[in-house]
Amino acid sequence: MKTTLFRYSLLAIGLLLRYVAAVGQTARNPIIFADVPDMAMIRAGDTYYMSSTTMHLSPGLPIMKSKDLVNWQLVGYAYDTLATIDALNLTNGKSTYGRGSWASSLRFHNGTYYVTTFAQTTGKTYIYTTKDIEKGPWQEVSFKPAYHDHSLFFDDDGRVYLIYGAGKLRLVELTADASGVKPGTTEQTLIENASTPSGTSGGLPAEGSQLFKVKSKYYLFNITWPKGGMRTVVIHRADKLTGPWEGRVALQDLGVAQGGLIDTPDGKWYAYLFRDFGGVGRIPYLVPVNWEGDWPVLGVNGRVSETLTLPASKGLIPGIVASDEFTRKKGEAALPLVWQWNHNPDNNLWSVTERKGFLRLKTGRTDTSFVLARNTLTQRTIGPECSGSTALDVSNLKEGDFAGLSLLQKNYGLVGVKVENGARSIVMVSASSGKPVEVQRVPLSQKTIYLKAACDFRDRADTAHFFYSLDGKSWTPIGEPLKMPYTIPHFMGYRFGLFNYASQNVGGFADFDYFRITNSTTTK
Repeated sequence: MKTTLFRYSLLAIGLLLRYVAAVGQTARNPIIFADVPDMAMIRAGDTYYMSSTTMHLSPGLPIMKSKDLVNWQLVGYAYDTLATIDALNLTNGKSTYGRGSWASSLRFHNGTYYVTTFAQTTGKTYIYTTKDIEKGPWQEVSFKPAYHDHSLFFDDDGRVYLIYGAGKLRLVELTADASGVKPGTTEQTLIENASTPSGTSGGLPAEGSQLFKVKSKYYLFNITWPKGGMRTVVIHRADKLTGPWEGRVALQDLGVAQGGLIDTPDGKWYAYLFRDFGGVGRIPYLVPVNWEGDWPVLGVNGRVSETLTLPASKGLIPGIVASDEFTRKKGEAALPLVWQWNHNPDNNLWSVTERKGFLRLKTGRTDTSFVLARNTLTQRTIGPECSGSTALDVSNLKEGDFAGLSLLQKNYGLVGVKVENGARSIVMVSASSGKPVEVQRVPLSQKTIYLKAACDFRDRADTAHFFYSLDGKSWTPIGEPLKMPYTIPHFMGYRFGLFNYASQNVGGFADFDYFRITNSTTTK
């Protein structure tokens, strides 16, 4: 009897372990717990590619790659700088936070990859093309106007279109190489009010168009946000591009919306969408799709699935965010793809070669505001929690300089070193009220300081704590907790940043020994 019980116990333990292993190998939503909004996605054979919005950041229009729809890595950007103007350069008191380049469209047609975007900042639409999506180079053409939230579409008859607009959706034909609007073409109204299926009489009108053709039918995805309701997926269907179109609400759950369709090599379908999730930003979800009566049916019983029959995530480090020791091989002077500047950088004022193993940020002008200072080097925060830390040599700061570690958004937080009256101090600044306030100051008598910011996005806590250390081992809290709301002026999740700017004298510099990111908030 005991032997039988023992065998059953072993069997039960075995089944439990297999269950735990199976659960551990299952993907979970969100597939990326970080700010990757306005995704566009394609599949080339067994490889998926995705583009996203990066607005004011430089380089911009990121391209990501995956083999399983869950584990993604950055492979490049479509452009280094969108344009060279004051608003993008942070010059003459101008900036373009929350603007720059918006929602993109990604396509593969006749051996060429196309990724497009538009920018309110310049009033233009941009088309980037390459034969090699992972290595580039990308060729650019641009033209006016800026077609809002457009979807690039190559039809089977060789004609090329942009579908764009908000509420009233329009169609414009491009030249065969998609290099501009076709001469003599006339813009057409495709759908008079694409918001109608969601009953929208207020709120956000239908936008974020993404157009697909499946088995000779056209499917147009849009997002609406009914007043007092939630972000909603609306799909229209037609047998001809010019209509007539019929529409329906496709998903209304958790506010997961805006995106399109992707299929797998073995015939499964998913909708890629995203969700507003407070301070960490707008985070991607995958929703299973089944086809019923030639309609894509999203979700399970109309709900967003928590788990997916896809491989488990291996984490966002180092594919989406990554640590950097700033060590480079001889002749290398580049930054990893995870890094983006807050606007167009001044490339004369930063280096990873002037001092071996360090990032040097130099000052070339005076500024009165952290957000208007150039050359803040940033990368995403990640959820559900994370921390970023750095070691900083401040021995070459000049009077009035301020250098350190930031959490960048409109209501930003900073911890760093200021030089005033010939003395150095560790300072924590909070802009949680909308204006920067120095919360705490600690005298500093040594040249190297260690700084850390820890972010908690669990259940939308959206709170960060700042720390400093004199030895890199024992951490001391400084200042006050920073509340991290998602604000529209910046339109982006909070980002870690390394900064240095001058308020009185130019020519000083800060040397950062490393930046290290973890997926925890430990201060050990």
